[in-house]
Amino acid sequence: MRKRRTRILLLCVLLLLVGCELLPGQADTKETSQPGSTFGRGQTTLRIVSGSENRELEALIEDFAEKNRTKIEMTYMGSIDIMRKLQAETTEFDAVWPASSIWISLGDTDFRVKHTESTSISPVVFGIRKSLAEELGFVGREVSITDLMEAIQAGNLRFCMTSATQSNSGASAYLGFLSGLAGSPEVLTQDILTQPAVQTNIRELLAGVERSSGSSEWLKTMFLAGDYDAMVNYESLIITTNEELVARGDEPLYIVYPYDGLSISDSPLGYIDRGDAKKEEAFLAFQAYLASPEAQDAMQKLGRRTGYTGVLPENQNVFKSEWGADTDRVLSPIKVPAADTLTQALNLYQTNFRKPSLSMYLLDFSGSMSGQGERQVKEAMDLLLDQEKAAEVLLQAGVHEVNQILFFDHEILGTETAEEGSAEALRRLNDAVQRQQIGGGTDMYHAIVTALQNLSEYDLTQYTPAIILLTDGESVDNYRYFKNSYDAFGQDVPVFSIMFGNANETQLKQLAEYTNARVFDGRTNLIDAFRSVKGYN
Repeated sequence: MRKRRTRILLLCVLLLLVGCELLPGQADTKETSQPGSTFGRGQTTLRIVSGSENRELEALIEDFAEKNRTKIEMTYMGSIDIMRKLQAETTEFDAVWPASSIWISLGDTDFRVKHTESTSISPVVFGIRKSLAEELGFVGREVSITDLMEAIQAGNLRFCMTSATQSNSGASAYLGFLSGLAGSPEVLTQDILTQPAVQTNIRELLAGVERSSGSSEWLKTMFLAGDYDAMVNYESLIITTNEELVARGDEPLYIVYPYDGLSISDSPLGYIDRGDAKKEEAFLAFQAYLASPEAQDAMQKLGRRTGYTGVLPENQNVFKSEWGADTDRVLSPIKVPAADTLTQALNLYQTNFRKPSLSMYLLDFSGSMSGQGERQVKEAMDLLLDQEKAAEVLLQAGVHEVNQILFFDHEILGTETAEEGSAEALRRLNDAVQRQQIGGGTDMYHAIVTALQNLSEYDLTQYTPAIILLTDGESVDNYRYFKNSYDAFGQDVPVFSIMFGNANETQLKQLAEYTNARVFDGRTNLIDAFRSVKGYN
């Protein structure tokens, strides 16, 4: 018995180590497709496309692969991108492991996925700084979506959450908000989405979003690196956030389960049937391993539930009642709406309901961009600004958003602005991008400072602002000039970067770390990198 307990403890420590998340400033392309990890050796290979939240389970995956002489290749994507993979005519994957069954249901239109089983459960909750939760009267009582909205309307609550059109936690929370604001109908319908009161209230609630993110795990990283009061995320990630907050002597978050708008991540693992009996046998063995008492215990130690009621007695200390965690609560999630209703809800989020974006695109048109670089930038901006193309990947502009483009080399070559999100305004912006000519040297710091000056003309509390820098070279070193200007600006505006070509990664990481942002690697697929960065504003 002692050996078994020691082994489980060691496995949990390994799970925590491999679950360490990207720090602000690290370059990656997580929200699209990323080379993941490979475990084990053997004649049978299982290629699994998975949500990035399952990185923290890699010690379990490796344990199975080594013991069963099976090679497992993990590729990580956002849940909505996983849905799109399933909708394609062919796929290179043998199994699918998104955060929620929603994305299998919507994506698997040809019914290729079978043997689907939930691997763990985590509700999507509010984590609110405990002293603030006490001030709001949210401690020790049931809290509704309307209670949360009223706190936001009064100016007493602001929060961080992921994009509903790029991340499962954001989409799940958003559907829960809609359900609660609509009076908890049996299921959301398209008619409900058109009700004026529901539309007004969801805008009021989403106006409380302080920072957005394209992934749940980076939302946690951003929260820990910043100074925020609340976030919406998986219960398991709120728990691990609190562990880090307490370890460094900071105030923990208090978990609030909205009783009339609770959504659940059920982490389903399903097999994509392509007629290979050996792969199917290996998959079923892997699935059975994840359902074993040892694996389920390890997952609970990471704050994941393994059923809709209760946790093992030995893991009660993970779900701390002083943090608001309630393991006695029977989880009653909202029903998933029909596919056409969900599609309409996501489109409305993107175009009408979410807090408007204020995006400053800084496009490097220095001499090194000539040729392929110039062509890639123009193609990527065309995807964002051509609203028919943008709608295909849920990147269409919101009605009230502002987009400004600064073309630069060693100086500002020109500035173009669209003060609204109409197709015509964005078409004019796109025309300006396609006409822009290549210039000379590179000074990205001057371009960033100019963008900050331009941002000062707006009331940023009404927007989700971001500076998005694209460069392929090394800039003259004016970092101190940028730093002094940013400090004087005094507002929380992230500087995201998309690098390609011979971009100086060190310079870009420095910017991201200072502004609590991140760097995206566009050298493989610049358009995918642009899609990813838009999840953050």
